[in-house]
Amino acid sequence: MTIQIKRAYDPPSRADGKRILVERLWPRGKKKRELALDAWLKEVAPSPELRKWFGHRVERWDEFRRRYRRELSHNEILPALVALSRRGKLTLVYGSADTEHNSALVLREYLERKARG
Repeated sequence: MTIQIKRAYDPPSRADGKRILVERLWPRGKKKRELALDAWLKEVAPSPELRKWFGHRVERWDEFRRRYRRELSHNEILPALVALSRRGKLTLVYGSADTEHNSALVLREYLERKARG
């Protein structure tokens, strides 16, 4: 099982495996074919309310992670993503410019934990 994350603005690679966009909003300036996606799962992204509350404010990062994990715990699509991650390489594609504080990091951590146990 390998789950990696990759910005939508980085070029796709054959090594990415299944590429899943995990954002509610389409990445600005990107065309569908450029992203080479296997799926767009808006439903696993943070709720609009949580995304707006966070606003990429680093001082809210820990609380954002806690709240987003709570949302994920009620998400009906997560078991399918966990199963997909067990079958091969999975790349979660995200749009944020911040590579250290984004929802894809939290989602990957959550999926890895679920896949292990």
